[in-house]
Amino acid sequence: MTALPITTAVIERSNETLAAAQAADYAALGEKLARRGVDIDALTAKAAAFFVAVPSWGVGTGGTRFARFPGVGEPRGIFEKLDDCAVIHQLGRATPRVSLHIPWDAADPAELKAKADSLGLGFDAMNSNTFQDHPKDPRQPLSYKYGSLSHTDRAVRDQAVEHNLATIELGRAIGSTALTVWVGDGSNFAGQADLGRAFDRYLDSMKRIAAALPDDWRVFSEHKMYEPAFYSTVVQDWGTSLMTAQELGAKAFCLVDLGHHAPNVNIEQIVARLIRAGKLGGFHFNDSRYGDDDLDTGSIDPFRLFLVFNELVEAGERLDALRPAHMIDQSHNVTDPIESLIRSANEIRRAYVQALLVDRVALAGFQEENDALMASETLKQAFRTDVEPILAKARQDAGGAIDPIRAYRDSGYRRTVGAKRPAAVGGGGGIV
Repeated sequence: MTALPITTAVIERSNETLAAAQAADYAALGEKLARRGVDIDALTAKAAAFFVAVPSWGVGTGGTRFARFPGVGEPRGIFEKLDDCAVIHQLGRATPRVSLHIPWDAADPAELKAKADSLGLGFDAMNSNTFQDHPKDPRQPLSYKYGSLSHTDRAVRDQAVEHNLATIELGRAIGSTALTVWVGDGSNFAGQADLGRAFDRYLDSMKRIAAALPDDWRVFSEHKMYEPAFYSTVVQDWGTSLMTAQELGAKAFCLVDLGHHAPNVNIEQIVARLIRAGKLGGFHFNDSRYGDDDLDTGSIDPFRLFLVFNELVEAGERLDALRPAHMIDQSHNVTDPIESLIRSANEIRRAYVQALLVDRVALAGFQEENDALMASETLKQAFRTDVEPILAKARQDAGGAIDPIRAYRDSGYRRTVGAKRPAAVGGGGGIV
C-alpha cells in the first residue's frame, strides 16, 4: 500500500485532544442505554460494520442548470478522485468502496484496481451514462438528445446497450458486482412520444443488458420523476421501476434515490413495499427540499432518513436476503465535497444506529392497540437519542478520527492539493 493522503500522525494528534471527553460521553451514554436494556458495545460493533459507498463524481464541485463554481483543488480525473475518496474513508472509516460513473471514470482496469488497492479502497456498483452525449468517445457517435435505451432509432438504442455492456465489463475487471441504470429518456411535450411504445423499447433494451450480466451481478433500475424530461419520464416512479425489475427477472432490482420523488412522498412506505416484493436493490442517499436537489444526506430531513432505516431494521432477515446496496449520490455546490461526504456517511450511520434503538416489541404492541401517540413516541425516543459517542468510537477504534471534519481541516489536505492541481475554470451549468 502506498502512502495514504492523510498521515496517521494527523489523526492521532486530533484524537489525543478529544479522547478524554469522548470516553466520558461514551460511558455516560452506555449507562443510559443500559437502563433500557441496550448493550452499547454491541451497538457500536454494528455501527462499525455498516458501510456506504461514495460516488466518484461527488468529490468534485457540482453545479446547477445555471452555473458551476469550481472549488480549490478540483480532482482532474478518476485517480485524483480516488485520492479524495481515500481521505473520506481514512477519517470517517465508513466508506471503503467507490461507485464509478462511466464514461466519466473510464480508465485501464488494471490501473484502476492498482490505485484503489494502494489506497485501501474497493469498487461498488457501476453507473452507466447515456443521459448526455460523449463527443470524444468514438464508440458513441450518435446523440442521446431524444433518448437512449428508449430512443425511436434502433441504432441509438444499440449504442446505449453496448455502452452498458462495456460498463459491465469494466466493472467485472475491477471487482464490482452491480450496474445502476438511470436514463433521462422521456418527452417535454404532450404527443411528442408514444408513452406505451417508449416504455416497451426501454424494457427491450434493459432485457438485453440483463441477459449479459455475469452470474453474480445485479442490475438496479433507478427511477426519477422529472429532468431532463419534464412532461413524461420513461421510468418516472417506483411503480415503473418495480414493473421493470419484475419483467427483467431474478437479477433485477429497484434503486431508491431519496431525491427522486415528489415533495412529501412517503419514501419509507415505498421502501417497505419494495422489501415485500423482494425487489429492493439499494439506495442513493441524499436530501432534498423540492425534488432532485442532491443536498447532503440528513441536512434537511434527518427524521425521514431515520424512518427509512426503521423500515430496513424492521425487515430483519428479509433484508439480509436482499443485500441492498448503500451509496451516496450528492452534488456539492457551496461546501468542500470531502467534508460533505464525511458528514453524510456519518448521518447515514447515525440513522441506522437510531433505528436499532427502537423498542420493536413495544412498538408492535402499541400498533396492535392502535395507540397512535405511544407508537409515535417509541420512534421519537430512539430518534432523539444522541448516538454520536457510538459513531465516534466506531471511527476511533477503526483508526479514524473522533472528529473527522476537524481532523481534515487540521491536515491541510485541501490546501495541499490546491497547490498541485490547476484551478478549474467556472462556466455553464451541469455536474462534474
